[in-house]
Amino acid sequence: MTGEIFLMDSNENLIPMSEAEYDSEKILQELLAKYPQLLAGDQINSENPRKWILVTREVGIPEKEDSPDIWSLDNLFIDQDAIPTLVEVKRSGDTRIRREVIGQMLDYAANAILYWPVEKLKLLYEAECQKNGEDPVQYLSSKLNLDTEYEDFWSDVETNLKAGKIRMLFVADDIPSELQTIVEFLNDQMERAEVLAISIKQYAGKSLKTLVPRIVGQTATARIKGARGPKKKWDERSFFEDLQKRASTEEWNIAKKIYTWVNEKKFGIWFGEGKKTGSFVPIFIHNGIKHYLFAVWSSGYVEIYFQWYKPRKPFDSEEKRIELLNKLNSLENVSLPQDSINRRPSIPLNVLLQGQNLETFFNIFEWFIDEIKKH
Repeated sequence: MTGEIFLMDSNENLIPMSEAEYDSEKILQELLAKYPQLLAGDQINSENPRKWILVTREVGIPEKEDSPDIWSLDNLFIDQDAIPTLVEVKRSGDTRIRREVIGQMLDYAANAILYWPVEKLKLLYEAECQKNGEDPVQYLSSKLNLDTEYEDFWSDVETNLKAGKIRMLFVADDIPSELQTIVEFLNDQMERAEVLAISIKQYAGKSLKTLVPRIVGQTATARIKGARGPKKKWDERSFFEDLQKRASTEEWNIAKKIYTWVNEKKFGIWFGEGKKTGSFVPIFIHNGIKHYLFAVWSSGYVEIYFQWYKPRKPFDSEEKRIELLNKLNSLENVSLPQDSINRRPSIPLNVLLQGQNLETFFNIFEWFIDEIKKH
């Protein structure tokens, strides 16, 4: 590594600082845990700089619900908007930083949003606070400058996880061009998640050290996206106005009937934050656990949430998801493939216009709810 910067003391003496490697990845992990401001929150969003709390280091991630952890994430932070931020640290000399680390992080993210119960994250955070002699409620409020209630904040964390609204950060002393290219591509393409790399160079001289963080891979598109914060918070009015522009009157009426059914059942409703497309998601709460039923999109589709059913009983069972799939395929002109039980397939709203499809659709999800209640 090469490069020099210069410090000037109060006597105007110039102190040269030479670029120096970290002795190990662990040192950089520990620095981030102790000084989260090194994650360059002001560079990520200059209009609303990110603030962080550390949940914990070496966070386990399972491959299935109730299975042992098979991966370990270096550091997990959460920002003031309750967005989980996954941080993976590598030294530039580690060859895995070029491509392998991307697949590793995507594995972590995909399984974290499925199999991390928010209660686990909350307990990990509280244990971290206890270890450092901090009161969890006061520490959270002071570090993130929050005016929301403690439990509401963690509810927002859960909502963001389920929506896939997370941030993935690759941190190293130097970010290779191959990683930068992939990060730029992913960050431009992803709608809900944010992907960034941070170079934190270390300079040493005369018993002093200087750390210089710099965001890498944030394209013009990504900077605009980050600066604007949440893309758009939809509500009932804006959703149906957008749907009216895109869909037929009949399709609009179908969506309205679904919305009415959701309200009659007294389910919770979460409205999406899509940049261009609105959505609403019915939420059925049983024994304190949130079950996200499906999403209705203003682009004219109903998205079936098989992927989100997997972590919750009884639909963690493949047989139960296949049973649900077969029921949905009994709808006229619906033929979802078998692998849909692990994904989020869509059904056009105009299909629910046909015959008794809408009534059958409601009956299927009433059965779905009854199955949850049994467990």
